[in-house]
Amino acid sequence: MELVALRTFQAVVEEGGILAASRKLNTVQSNVTSRIRRLEEELGADLFFRKGRGLELAPSGRVLLDYARRMLLLERQTSAAVRQVGESTGELRIGAMETFAALHLPTALKAVRSRHPQVELRVSTDTSAKLADKVLGHKLDCAFVAGPVVHPDLQFEELVVEELVQVCAVGASPVLQPLILFREGCAYRTRALARQRAIGHAVADAMEFGTLEGILGCVAVGLGWTLMPRRVVEQSPHAADLVVETVPADIGLVPTGMISLWDAPPMAAMKTLSRAVAASAQAPVKRASLAGAPG
Repeated sequence: MELVALRTFQAVVEEGGILAASRKLNTVQSNVTSRIRRLEEELGADLFFRKGRGLELAPSGRVLLDYARRMLLLERQTSAAVRQVGESTGELRIGAMETFAALHLPTALKAVRSRHPQVELRVSTDTSAKLADKVLGHKLDCAFVAGPVVHPDLQFEELVVEELVQVCAVGASPVLQPLILFREGCAYRTRALARQRAIGHAVADAMEFGTLEGILGCVAVGLGWTLMPRRVVEQSPHAADLVVETVPADIGLVPTGMISLWDAPPMAAMKTLSRAVAASAQAPVKRASLAGAPG
């Protein structure tokens, strides 16, 4: 049983079909089809039910998917473990909330690049919920998310406690304004809604934006209020037009850190990254323009 066949099978399942899998694998549809057919012949079982142009996992396919994921994970773990023996080379796939990436990652990534010049760094941003799913799905080696994180397959290393503050425009009353939220899956969104309920805002409406600057820009002109990390507000070009109010610790203090799989092999570059992030979190705040959405 070839690993390329298992990768193809997993891609078909995760992408929802032959065409999408071929695009992900950067190959033609006929290659994907032939690999699946050979895999079925080798195993002597149908892996999918064909329904028109669609595919649905057969019982045998569901069994194989579990083993395929474990076998492909073992392959990645083996490669990573071997890399750690000699010179540190290869790839480190990092995920982060967008505001965390803007605040803490640049200096940390520079430290990793300096100490592990042969490691290729790949960085992507998303909400905390989606980042956790990607780590669990072995699409990321580690991710920086808002905690606390409690999951049997994930370890969480707290690196910084972000302080969320209530933000509104100068002269505005948050009680009389709608809440401006981040997209679904954002840990800050959950806390903002809890804050809204706790203080009984007269306006229960909410607006949703996908970018940090969009949210702070609307807040600055009096269109609503939000909950935002203090460091982000201090670095925003809208800072002079914003009023910041401390909120209770159970809502305002957010443990933030790095998640990774418990059974993942140790990676020197990942350890360097976490140490560098912890050091960066203690650095003085510098005024800058950030354009993302925290998570």
